Amino acid sequence: MTERIRIVIADDHPLFRGGVIRSLQEDGGFDVLAECTGADEAVAATGQVLPDLALLDISMPGNGLTAAERISEQFPTVRIVMLTVSEQDDDLLRALKAGASGYVLKGVAVETLIEALRSVYAGGSFISPGLAGKVLSAMGAGKTRGTRSADPISDLTHREEQILRLVARGASNREIGDELGLREATVKHYMSYILQKLHVRNRVEAALMAREKGL
Repeated sequence: MTERIRIVIADDHPLFRGGVIRSLQEDGGFDVLAECTGADEAVAATGQVLPDLALLDISMPGNGLTAAERISEQFPTVRIVMLTVSEQDDDLLRALKAGASGYVLKGVAVETLIEALRSVYAGGSFISPGLAGKVLSAMGAGKTRGTRSADPISDLTHREEQILRLVARGASNREIGDELGLREATVKHYMSYILQKLHVRNRVEAALMAREKGL
């Protein structure tokens, strides 16, 4: 039987929030542990129930990005997905910097939202189609301002490059381990080195860089 995903949902629009909750309940693979209307409430609820995922709206009272930063710092085992109408570059990049592994635009099909949640729960990442280019552009701008290697991927070992290639395909740490015959904990250690070498903050940016380089 598929493992049920425990989730906290924070959005200040009751009709929208209720619709998301109903969709997840109908799917049957999720347990909604708490529903919140603001950032402070979301952080408090997350600390009380320690869910697998926190699904946060950016524009809720107290700011969803602030909630993401606090949850990421205080409860690092909880994975974060932003669900928002914002397509602004700054919001997307701040969400990734805050520790979010998913960024989903409101209005997507229920199936897409569920795919995103399952992907992030499994250790992967998800960015709504059409927004990935914004991250790549921002990363490119950062490179011109910094002193990074012209091609940091060339600094990776063969094993690290194998792992990065699988990350770019959306594989979770567990799936990468199964593919390469490694323990999941070993994959996590490799990922920390990969992020350092690529000078990126999380696996979402690492995956986007890999795709940009054609891995």
